[in-house]
Amino acid sequence: MRALVATEEATIELAEVPEPVPTPDQAVVEVHHAGANFGELRHTGYFPAGTVMGFDAAGIVVRAASDGSGPPAGARVAGLGLGAWAERAVFATDSLAVVPDSVELAAAASLPTVGITALRTLRDSGPLAGRRVLITGASGGVGRLAVQLAHRAGAHVIASARRGEGLRELGADAVVGELSEAEVEPVDVVLEHLGGPALVAAWGLVLPGGVLHSIGWAGGEPANFPPYSTISLGPSRTLRTFGDATRPGADMAEVLALVADGRLIPQIGWQGPWTEIAEAARSLLTRRLLGKIVLDIAEN
Repeated sequence: MRALVATEEATIELAEVPEPVPTPDQAVVEVHHAGANFGELRHTGYFPAGTVMGFDAAGIVVRAASDGSGPPAGARVAGLGLGAWAERAVFATDSLAVVPDSVELAAAASLPTVGITALRTLRDSGPLAGRRVLITGASGGVGRLAVQLAHRAGAHVIASARRGEGLRELGADAVVGELSEAEVEPVDVVLEHLGGPALVAAWGLVLPGGVLHSIGWAGGEPANFPPYSTISLGPSRTLRTFGDATRPGADMAEVLALVADGRLIPQIGWQGPWTEIAEAARSLLTRRLLGKIVLDIAEN
């Protein structure tokens, strides 16, 4: 079968690879669409040559898990797991979610990684109603979903982005540029995507008792905290990392249900044939793209 794989030159190419072999708790999915994220496109060199790339996909179960768990053959599903950019991929059944009939598979493919990241970080922030939530890098896949989720939870949402098109329509109460150039009042919660100076600036805005979730480092610069910037009176401020993508199936199903009900709008900024992955990656890495990349794999 064909798949997009990492190369020795840290690029991605279409190649012939062996069919995936499932374990008893894995289903085989015929992939119709796949989603691409900033991290896997920017850091292809971290994957050994020949690795089937990608984590997000949506398609049809062609072989159910042999242990009896998970959706049956024929089910429309979204999956999260390495090896998604292939004609067929295997996913653990607790990393699959059935896609509601009203949700297109292309939309579902855009959601697994960004959906659980936005959902889990906001959930871990506690009740949001009446609180101030800052989202940096808000024009990206996670950011555009997080703006919607935080708004619907009753938060006052401040979106920071180089390109702020459409963020107010998604629920942002304020849209600002880079934090170093913007005047932002202190906040209770931060979802921080950029790292470097943005992380330092965002930390300085966190109120006593507040939390900053460091969920990306798209800027690629070091974060140099001034002396004593991590010391303050009052209830402790918290800086948390995010990386828990274990057992995402239930949370993916929650995100898909929100989409089916019209309460969450998937954010696809580029969709096209998977043979054009290089152009899609350039669009994302040069910040010409708002939202997610969706690769069309199966011929429908």
